[in-house]
Amino acid sequence: MMTRAILAHLLLLTTLSVLPATGLGLNTHECVIVLHGLGRTAFSMSRIEDALENNNYLVWNESYPSTSDNIEELSDAAVNEGLEFCSSNHAAAIHFVTHSLGGILVRQYLQDNSIAGLGRIVMLSPPNQGSEVADLLNEYSLYHLVLGPAAAQLGTDEDSLVRQLKPVKGEIGIITGDNSLDPWFSPVIPGEDDGKVSVESAKLDEMSDFITVHNGHTFIMRDQRVINQILYFLAHGRFNKDASPAADD
Repeated sequence: MMTRAILAHLLLLTTLSVLPATGLGLNTHECVIVLHGLGRTAFSMSRIEDALENNNYLVWNESYPSTSDNIEELSDAAVNEGLEFCSSNHAAAIHFVTHSLGGILVRQYLQDNSIAGLGRIVMLSPPNQGSEVADLLNEYSLYHLVLGPAAAQLGTDEDSLVRQLKPVKGEIGIITGDNSLDPWFSPVIPGEDDGKVSVESAKLDEMSDFITVHNGHTFIMRDQRVINQILYFLAHGRFNKDASPAADD
């Protein structure tokens, strides 16, 4: 009986040693902080969230008050909340996947903060050099009333907050759209654009990789082939240029 008990105990220990990590108290999982865009909610990033979780990432995807505060305040609150989630789950690495304003929040945070275990950053349609749409609407009080103080900081002039951000360290992959059906804003945006941000404005000098997709600003995050590229970049630090280009959702 004693021999059987010992053998059973050893078998249990062996089984536990090969079980996949759950992230609870184990420094094995990678965590992804997902940040939605201006005027949106976490639901807009739900398809990305599901794909990440299905690929065994821990995911923080929560709504933040994008129309209530300025970029500095939003960055501090949202990024820190995501970091606390990743830290509490003992994440081995921390990545970011962002849409539009979300990418600016990450850049703002990294101006004065470092992140232990920082992994890779994927930005979808970020207005990294400002947006001509913000320039156009900035003089209207309704624009500020509806979209709040962060929207006023996204202009293309040299004094705007977004243009004042310094390069950040990290592996950054940027995906932006070149398809717009917007009859109001596209005419004021130079070159190819996604209806809100020009292709050139999305770029950063320090980016590791860049691709354009045939999609618009509003729904780029819901395109399955865009999601596949996000997963590829998080795994490899580059985009899969052999994949077929993403089409409209």
